[in-house]
Amino acid sequence: MRFYYRYLQVLARFLPIAIALLRDRRRFLLFGPSRSVPESVHRMRADRLTQTMLDLGPAFIKVGQVLSTRPDIVPPTYVESLSSLQDEVPEETGGDPFTVVEAELGDTLDLETVTPIAGGSLAYVYTAEYGGEQIALKVRRPDLAAMIERDLRVIRRLIPLITFFADDRQRYSLENAANDFEEIIRDELDFEREAAVMDEIGTNFAADDRVVIPETYPALCSARIVAMEYVEGTKITDSNALERAGVGETEMATLITRTYLRMGLVDGVFHADPHPGNLAVTDTGQLVIYDYGMSQRLTSQEQADIAALYRTLVRRDVDGLVDALIALEVLDATVDRVAVRRALDLVIETLEGQSEITWRAIITELFTMLHDFPFRIPPNVMLLVRVGTVGEGVCRSLDPKFDFLATTQSFLIDHGFIESELEALFEDIRDDVRQSAPIVAGLPAQVNTVFGQLERGELVVRTESVEPTTIDSGLGYAVLSSAFVLAAALLSFQSTLDAAIAFVVSIVFLLMYVRG
Repeated sequence: MRFYYRYLQVLARFLPIAIALLRDRRRFLLFGPSRSVPESVHRMRADRLTQTMLDLGPAFIKVGQVLSTRPDIVPPTYVESLSSLQDEVPEETGGDPFTVVEAELGDTLDLETVTPIAGGSLAYVYTAEYGGEQIALKVRRPDLAAMIERDLRVIRRLIPLITFFADDRQRYSLENAANDFEEIIRDELDFEREAAVMDEIGTNFAADDRVVIPETYPALCSARIVAMEYVEGTKITDSNALERAGVGETEMATLITRTYLRMGLVDGVFHADPHPGNLAVTDTGQLVIYDYGMSQRLTSQEQADIAALYRTLVRRDVDGLVDALIALEVLDATVDRVAVRRALDLVIETLEGQSEITWRAIITELFTMLHDFPFRIPPNVMLLVRVGTVGEGVCRSLDPKFDFLATTQSFLIDHGFIESELEALFEDIRDDVRQSAPIVAGLPAQVNTVFGQLERGELVVRTESVEPTTIDSGLGYAVLSSAFVLAAALLSFQSTLDAAIAFVVSIVFLLMYVRG
């Protein structure tokens, strides 16, 4: 009974927004022409949808965060609003986390030293005294798992209703998004997994004194508690804190960008929630990263495919971009490559016409152009998109003129993922030479054959006249002259004598053309 009450409650909250969106397609829901509404109305609806997600609790907050990275499902205006969703919910949601501390650590900690400092949609954070040191405890709300499972059932029941009104493209994306969402939120509920990810990322950055990853206390960690080193810092967007630490806004933005690129492309395990609440700066100017619930591991193949995606975007290699999207399973292998290539050409042309290119603009334009094709965004790609869009937003809040893409390109060059402009030019030349080598190697034999035909009078050039009254009778000599000039240029790489002979022959045909 409780499930059906929740189902009706959720349905009632979303129904007005759903009716408004359906009326945009058909004025009278099931029939009638479409209608156009101004951007201000869409913004109002987007803000209302965002507030509804927040009111419905943790599961729907996560749904909103996931949808903010799914431009294949949600229009850009709604993506922008949903991106503002943070993990703040009323304190009473999901029960009192302190009861979990009492049950699991009551015999280990002095409970009188336990002090609440922050709350999120899935957990609460406390400080406590342990072994003469101050530590931090991330504690899952006690009734949260049952609430999440109930809301996941509600969402699964809503999907068929939503897909009934969706078009074929959206239906394909929605079905995949529902499965991916459940995987992501269950990973976030697994605090043992989170502690393991923290340890792994901490090990990766152990030699980098600019980045602080709190160390965990394995003896105190469990399925509902992550015990970690308490690292004090000030919110990253506090310009006064950066000034006191002697760190410039652009310097910190660059450090954030390169840190996250290293996690994803070099180390293969990354923190996927870089919003301002999870980033801080210490008094000495170090970057502190909190909350590893939303994180992901990549296989070496996935890292290579994602690096290829960056490489093809930077070099505007459309064929390579299609290959990368298929390798990442964003596009199906059976997709019409010609049609996709045409769409991606338009993406690059559109972006090059803009005065300012951002990561968000690239992703929005890319997925907008792919709307006509059945495509999906796998969880690993979705989280990387989130890292890019949210991270870029943080960096530009520090420095409005920060060039996220230039910093990304610099990182890729430094780590050998792409070549510098000069190296790229030489690589293109080497590719052209390798492709031309078989042709050049066979030219001497072909030229000898042509000379033999010339000596025997067997060489005949046939041209079909479109307008016989105006055709130039010497056109064949002009064609032959051009052909032998080209042959001379190619032969100059192998044989100076053959090149000279070909050039002399081209002069002969040129004189015959002039004479004619």
